[in-house]
Amino acid sequence: MVARVQAAPFDLAAELAGFGAGAGAQVTFTGIVRDDSGRMAALEIEHYPGMTEAALTAHGLEAARRFGLIDWRIVHRHGRLEVGAQIMMVATAARHRRAAFEAADYLMDWLKSRAPFWKREIGHDGSAHWVEAKASDEAALDRW
Repeated sequence: MVARVQAAPFDLAAELAGFGAGAGAQVTFTGIVRDDSGRMAALEIEHYPGMTEAALTAHGLEAARRFGLIDWRIVHRHGRLEVGAQIMMVATAARHRRAAFEAADYLMDWLKSRAPFWKREIGHDGSAHWVEAKASDEAALDRW
């Protein structure tokens, strides 16, 4: 059970080595920086060290309790991330697939809307603006 925030890219295979021993199901999700507008060059992510890791750990532990997880992992990057770069990963392991899927979905919804990260889109022209939570992300979290 791990929650980590780092600047460096992560190796998904290395993250999953030995993960979820004894589980009947493992679910992984890797988020990628995308540009829906065609104007974004990169995404800058800021956080408060210590506070962010504590929040990620608390939500990972809550997912484990709520869904009966055998194991879980959250890795989230910070700093300047170019379009196409890995931004985060969630992995869950449970005895049964439904619990593993639901726990991963729960964690991803929380990460998208409530995790203590601040995101700023950087344009190809050097312009920048802060990203606000979308109503659709909040609605997704409401179902939990």
